[in-house]
Amino acid sequence: MPRSLLARTFLWVALLVVVTNAAWVMIFRLADAEPRARALAQFSASAVNLVRVALLTAAPELRPALLQELSDREGIRLLPRDPLDQITSLPSDGFMAMTQEQIRLLLGPGTKLSLKVNGEAGLWISFAMAPNEPDEFWLILPVDRAERRIPWPWLGWGALAAMLALVVAWLLASRISRPLRRMAQAARQVGLGRTPHPLVEEGPDELQRLASAFNRMSRDLAYHEKERAEILAGISHDLRTPLARMRLEAELSLPEGPAQAGMAADIAQMDAIIAQFLDYARGEGEELVEQYDPRALLESLAHHGQAIQRPAHLEIHGDLPPAPLRPRAVSRALGNLVDNAWKYGSPPITLSGRVHKGWLELSVQDSGEGIPPEEVERLKQPFTRRESARSGASGTGLGLAIAERVARNHGGSLELGTGVDGKGLLATLKFPLSPVPDSPHLG
Repeated sequence: MPRSLLARTFLWVALLVVVTNAAWVMIFRLADAEPRARALAQFSASAVNLVRVALLTAAPELRPALLQELSDREGIRLLPRDPLDQITSLPSDGFMAMTQEQIRLLLGPGTKLSLKVNGEAGLWISFAMAPNEPDEFWLILPVDRAERRIPWPWLGWGALAAMLALVVAWLLASRISRPLRRMAQAARQVGLGRTPHPLVEEGPDELQRLASAFNRMSRDLAYHEKERAEILAGISHDLRTPLARMRLEAELSLPEGPAQAGMAADIAQMDAIIAQFLDYARGEGEELVEQYDPRALLESLAHHGQAIQRPAHLEIHGDLPPAPLRPRAVSRALGNLVDNAWKYGSPPITLSGRVHKGWLELSVQDSGEGIPPEEVERLKQPFTRRESARSGASGTGLGLAIAERVARNHGGSLELGTGVDGKGLLATLKFPLSPVPDSPHLG
């Protein structure tokens, strides 16, 4: 069965049209068979009776001319019947059986019929000149008298009606499936965290109500998302202002030393936590997809790591073609993976990129203890960390969640596994090399 609603609906309607037409053809054949059999029997009996009377009343010297005239004008021939004739019996059912029954009612039960005698085709009917006369004759009518003529005009009109029914079925099915397809595309946009254009509220009443409800839901989600962004922006401003004052007071009031360095580190950690919360809440914003060079993105991250004393070894496997990416979002996701590698793993850290089986794979590997396979899906959830990391690390549990959401919004995925050397954690972001449907894209 096809997967789409349009194809399935059209298939079932087409099947119904075909079955209905076939049923009507059978009804027509059954309704037409008996009148045709009765008419053919009446014609055959009349021909036999006329030939018998003509031969009995005509002078002997005129009979050959009479038989020749019947043959030339009506295609009727007369032959003597031989007991050794090879007779092909008529079918025991159907149109010819009904014809044979009607002819025997008119000419007598001893009448024999055949469509082929001694290999010669025709409608062969036996009769005797007199009731008790032993000699019998064959009256041979043209075979086309018994053939069913194909009613081409009827078939043409029937085919035209079937085609019109199929076209109307396609139009009806498309009018139902088209709004549902637009709604599915809009739902995908909502799932990716975007606000789709309002759906057109048209068509049947049920589809109008469905489109109206979806538009209302989309507006409500957009409104709540806007409120959340405004609240988080306000929180960010309100928290970062006192943090800046605390940083300034620590630099002015505390002497240089461990106390001032510790205070500055705590303030920087609090600022980083706020930034990560905002990154998760903000998502990818209105950043557009563009054909971006993954090599440039990886090199930029590697240079940044060198600058902040967190180096990452860069490995590029083969050519990396430009891919449809949101560069800032992907850079943020890879940055979170590198931060996690430094926080929960151990150096050396490897940043790599390759194209594998039609996917762009950007990976970060550390040399730590890794994570158990049963913990992988749980650690992708927001605000989730391993128990061993809760006391020793200062993260929020959002790094993997942000990376996973960025990959999913690109039509890809985040995979966590063991490193290529059998130790450490290998985190891989997989992106398609062609734009995912319904994504804003700049050529």
